[in-house]
Amino acid sequence: MPTLRVELFEGRTAEQKRALAKELTEACVRVLGGSADGVDVLFFDIARHDWATGGVLWSDKAAPPPAR
Repeated sequence: MPTLRVELFEGRTAEQKRALAKELTEACVRVLGGSADGVDVLFFDIARHDWATGGVLWSDKAAPPPAR
């Protein structure tokens, strides 16, 4: 089964990651078959100053909305 690598800006809560891992796992089992025990989800928290899009660091863009 798959190993999913999820890269996010830092600041997500454990509850948000837990919910996303559950949804991603369920989708993999539904689409690919197999067992939920065979799906791995790896989270990588990335600081905004370590990520750029279009040559601009995300830390230089407008402030993000507050995390829920």
